Amino acid sequence: MTGHPWSARTALNAPFTNPPRPAEEPDLDPGSMRQPLGNAWYCVGQSRGLGKSSGRSGGSTGLRAVELNGEQIVLGRAPDGSPFALRDRCPHRGMALSKGRFDGDTLMCPFHGWRFGTDGRCRDVPTLSEQDAADFSRIQVQRFPVRESAGFLWVNPHLGPAAGEVPAVPALDFEPAGSLVVELVVEASFDLTTLSLVDPGHVAFVHDSWWFRPSKQLREKVKTFQPVPHGFVMTSHATTTSSPIYRLLGGVPEVEIEFRLPGVRLERIRAGEKRVANFTFATPLTADRTLLTNALYWSMPALNLLKPVARPLMRQFLTQDQEVLQHAQAGLDRKPTMVLFGQGDLPSQWYFRLKREALEAARDGRSFTNPLERRDLRWRS
Repeated sequence: MTGHPWSARTALNAPFTNPPRPAEEPDLDPGSMRQPLGNAWYCVGQSRGLGKSSGRSGGSTGLRAVELNGEQIVLGRAPDGSPFALRDRCPHRGMALSKGRFDGDTLMCPFHGWRFGTDGRCRDVPTLSEQDAADFSRIQVQRFPVRESAGFLWVNPHLGPAAGEVPAVPALDFEPAGSLVVELVVEASFDLTTLSLVDPGHVAFVHDSWWFRPSKQLREKVKTFQPVPHGFVMTSHATTTSSPIYRLLGGVPEVEIEFRLPGVRLERIRAGEKRVANFTFATPLTADRTLLTNALYWSMPALNLLKPVARPLMRQFLTQDQEVLQHAQAGLDRKPTMVLFGQGDLPSQWYFRLKREALEAARDGRSFTNPLERRDLRWRS
């Protein structure tokens, strides 16, 4: 991976400092670089608990309302068990469909009783008289693509026609014996929150906990990074066993950390036949609110006994990120410019290069080409 051609100054949620472009190349709309990618998969919550309604009055509707980049979306399961995602708005008078009833086949708006199938098409308008000639079958609610993977639901908010390839949804490469999920809402932009997923320098100062980082001494790290589809990976390497977390696995664990667009960090840990995966996802809720989801999976049944202890530690870890990001966002709101400096900040610059390439590829109707190259990085942490 070569050095980044940008100026060291990068702006978030303000006039974006774009890298210089050849004169013959059209530049992107600066606003697009300040927004989350429109055509990508975003985690909208765990798939567990999303089920078909029993249809009994007063029972659970089987629906779930979520927010994605300012869009209100209702989730549920179709009669065949597959998930669906619809805009959470009745086209009649704007009522949230998630507030109505779901009988496992149709959603009923609680305002005037309009019914919609899980494909979004209107099935019934009960207030019509026999003399009304209106064809309600042409009315439909916007349907969003949705997938289910690694225990989560993933929605693509892209509303236009399919435009090329998009980053793959994360998947597990082993059958977990247990898992643990922690979610926190961060009052910060999606870009700033996503940068924390690729920033190695903050660990020594933000996550300075006895159980995670017992050694307080800064040491120089040398890691090899190489491009992967829609991202980059810190290649597999033997890690220290000084951390109590790694001691649980025994031996000398091998660790690989991948980042991929739009905001996904995948840490895979292997110690012999033992497997642990630590996945983190950033999801834009609004322009200044981001959902941060941390999912930990393991292959060893014995680790299930540690869940009561692990959950508060995971929440503490995520809360540390939440607090520092919210303070940093307040600073960027006052002066929305960052100075990215040194090799430890190169992954943050790579994020913007990848994002730019995704936007340009979609604009030009061509395949995504990863602009990064293999490189060793050095930093102290």
